[in-house]
Amino acid sequence: MIEVTVKFFASVRDIVGKDEYKYSLPEGASASDVLVRLSDEYSLFQDWKNHLRIAVNYEYVPPTHVLKNNDEVAIIPPVSGG
Repeated sequence: MIEVTVKFFASVRDIVGKDEYKYSLPEGASASDVLVRLSDEYSLFQDWKNHLRIAVNYEYVPPTHVLKNNDEVAIIPPVSGG
């Protein structure tokens, strides 16, 4: 098992109700596995999961990125501005 810290921002933080959470995941888990787990735990997350970016240790990664123990995973919703 590995442990990762998942950080939540903006609307995702509102859905989850916290700024960060530690998850234990099996070895070989990918960034998309974090999204699946969040979808299972928070039904409102289903509406957002296909519109989110994932960063691991401050770098954007594809959903297939394999996580390592103690990685920091940021879940970033779409941002608009002007």
